[in-house]
Amino acid sequence: QVQLVESGGGLVQPGGSLRLSCTGSGNSHNFFAMGWFRQAPGKQRELVAAITITGYTNYADSVKGRFTISRDKDKNTVHLQMNSLNPEDTAVYYCHVGPTRTEVVNGVGSWGQGTQVTVSS
Repeated sequence: QVQLVESGGGLVQPGGSLRLSCTGSGNSHNFFAMGWFRQAPGKQRELVAAITITGYTNYADSVKGRFTISRDKDKNTVHLQMNSLNPEDTAVYYCHVGPTRTEVVNGVGSWGQGTQVTVSS
């Protein structure tokens, strides 16, 4: 059983920054890959970024150069540093983990409850 606790969402002005964090518990093999998805109202859930325990990363084209994913060594914790936020980044952000990068990138691993990020003036 995987449990994920997310934190760091909130309201920020355009151009601002937020840092999301997600800490998980459960069998360690389920945390080989960790990542973040987001879902905006009326849109499909999409991959934002993912990282493996070896440090391999994936980013959506829309966030490259603005968002940085990282994970704490030897801990089941992943962070998403979001800079230069714009209103199009408004969404519920979900932590997502799995035993392989493919499972995480394809969204078939384990999910957190989600945290709201709102970018608005």
